[in-house]
Amino acid sequence: MKIHWFNKGRSVAPDDDFFLPELCEPEALLSLVLLAELLVLVLVLSEPMLPGFNWVRLALTSLFVQWIVLLSAALLCRLRPLLARLRASLAGLLCCALVIGLTLGCTRVADYFELGGPLPRDGEVNLYLRHALISLIMSALLLRYFYLQSQWRRQQQAELRARIESLQARIRPHFLFNSLNSIASLVAVDPYKAEQAVLDLSDLFRASLAKPGSLVPWADELALAKRYLSIEHYRLGERLQLEWQVENVPADLPIPQLTLQPLLENALIYGIQPRIEGGLVRVEADYRDGVFQLCVSNPFQESAEPQESRGTHQALSNIDARLAALFGPGASLSVDRRDGRHYTCLRYPCSRLTQEARAI
Repeated sequence: MKIHWFNKGRSVAPDDDFFLPELCEPEALLSLVLLAELLVLVLVLSEPMLPGFNWVRLALTSLFVQWIVLLSAALLCRLRPLLARLRASLAGLLCCALVIGLTLGCTRVADYFELGGPLPRDGEVNLYLRHALISLIMSALLLRYFYLQSQWRRQQQAELRARIESLQARIRPHFLFNSLNSIASLVAVDPYKAEQAVLDLSDLFRASLAKPGSLVPWADELALAKRYLSIEHYRLGERLQLEWQVENVPADLPIPQLTLQPLLENALIYGIQPRIEGGLVRVEADYRDGVFQLCVSNPFQESAEPQESRGTHQALSNIDARLAALFGPGASLSVDRRDGRHYTCLRYPCSRLTQEARAI
């Protein structure tokens, strides 16, 4: 997810867009500890080989390096919101300076307590210089890795946004063409209702274009779908019956825009329109344990002839592609027929509210 904040014409990246990761996270800390231990092994093995391996030396060096790593991670984690406001180059220099400062401070403490044994004056200077250079090289390499990783993530996010925008651009004409087909069927039968339906469609399309972006609140998507159904009521009348079971869904739950309306449209075309007596379209939605589930069902008869539609026949594949792009492998779209009804169901994990997730 990528959000841009604007301050006096200058773009400022939020914390989530900063190249330095959250070093307080358990996974990041574990990676740093393992990397530090690998550095300790390199330092110990780089010294002249003795007949017996100096385990005490390994333990003291490991303790010294781990203290520097953990203190650096804690300090950078605390200062991350402030560093994120700076340019990447300046923030990187400050990070290196902080790590070097902590290294020299820990070296001073170790030297004061003579944890490595007493040193002559020349050896003491060389020790400080050696530790400063090692911390500079390691911190610079690690920060460079973090920066390249953040650039790679940005490229992935840009490609994902382009893909979602392309899918969104395709679903809007599909939505418009099929709505116009419904209105066209009313022109010869009831011109007044056709006129009212055109007015409703203009309001409906204005609402669908009012909030550009891939994710909208569930309440907005529900309102848009109900406005679409008001157009279809002009054409189908009492043949169209609806049942809503959506009380357990938070109003601000994020959902890809124009997801519910195409499912309802398919239900009307293939479940209600071919039947003289019409039927019941049931909408069931639930949000539980961080997973959103939505099912739209309509009557189905095996013996009924397939209803031909003048639409673009891309709604379900489009929805499936957008769910996969936005929510990954945890999202799914399924179609099932049982007990005389046709079910189209989707589900995806969603633990964050729309205000945090809408700017992917």
